[in-house]
Amino acid sequence: MSAYAASARDAARRLDPGQGAAVAGIGLGLLAFVVTLPPITARSIGVPLVLGFIALALAIAALARGERKLGWWAVVAGALGAAAGLWIQGVEQATLEGIFTAGLIAATLRFATPLAFAAMGGIFSERSGVVNIGLEGMMLVGAFFAIWGALWSGSWVVGLGMGMLFGGLLALIHGFFCIHLRADQIVSGFAVNLLALGVTGFLFRQLYPSGIPRGVSRVPNVELAFLEDIPLVGDFLYGVFGSLNLLVWAMLATVVLTYVVLFRTPIGLRIRACGEHPRAADTVGISVYGVRYAAVITSGVLAALGGAFLSLGFVGNFAENMTSGRGFIALAAVIFGKWRPGWAFAATLLFGFGFALAIPLQREAGISENLISTVPYVLTLIAVAGLIGRSIPPAAVGRPYIKQ
Repeated sequence: MSAYAASARDAARRLDPGQGAAVAGIGLGLLAFVVTLPPITARSIGVPLVLGFIALALAIAALARGERKLGWWAVVAGALGAAAGLWIQGVEQATLEGIFTAGLIAATLRFATPLAFAAMGGIFSERSGVVNIGLEGMMLVGAFFAIWGALWSGSWVVGLGMGMLFGGLLALIHGFFCIHLRADQIVSGFAVNLLALGVTGFLFRQLYPSGIPRGVSRVPNVELAFLEDIPLVGDFLYGVFGSLNLLVWAMLATVVLTYVVLFRTPIGLRIRACGEHPRAADTVGISVYGVRYAAVITSGVLAALGGAFLSLGFVGNFAENMTSGRGFIALAAVIFGKWRPGWAFAATLLFGFGFALAIPLQREAGISENLISTVPYVLTLIAVAGLIGRSIPPAAVGRPYIKQ
């Protein structure tokens, strides 16, 4: 813990007064909105107004010191936070408590799980230098073959294994075209998506003309009943973490493991070297082709695991094109997170929150579910457009390597 505290102090020292004021303004702007929500639920217009005013004052101070980018973000955060807090004052407290519950956080984690698996896979592939637009197709293949394997064997474990196997095989096809044949990586990725859509649709109609039979073996939930016994916050903790699917916990472990592998091991150094300067990596004896194949296959396995969660962990069923663009949202999360596992995971939580919020808003506030469900896709456009901040990809990503 002392090492983390020391790094936090160092980061604080690196912030000049303008940046510090802007960061504080952004934080207070967000706080102006958060304090009006459960469990705090401040029912006074003065609270968001005061916090928003202080945020704007800090933003002006940051702008006066020449901190333009963060300063304007603080202006936006202060103004929107205060406006949103004032708007919330007009909503009944019972309605707010029906929307912002522990179940909303649990649903956010569930909706973020397939996105996070695919995003971690995308980071492995793109850090090695190969663009993987085919995450969507690999998720779809994983979803279909996972449920096929579970029905064939009667075991969800076999189902997960089959989904990951076929996701890896599809990624191998993508890797062969991109790495050995040096095809355009964007075109290859879209071809993989179309192939997955056609193959899974054909097999689904041929094997299950009446739909998926009932009784499919599903990935179990992990029950943590002891959380209810914790004083004061037990009910809340149980509502969030008490009955999550096993694959949600596996996703959280995968995020941590991805960071450790990429940034704390020699393997990760080789992967990043192949994505930044493959010629230098080849010069010191690293097999650029081998590393890229391994990274692309890993991305396919992880994306397929995300698809398997949809079919075996979330709904216990399969439908044609059931991924519904989640692979592309995961790719946007990779860009949003600047090719770093932690930030990409944060992006998937943001997108997952957009999906999760649609259901209670439609139920409690009468807002159209179709309107709210567009939020993740709007956020995706914002991320890809670079409005959150400039994302600099690995230097050699998308460039075929020719061994000499």
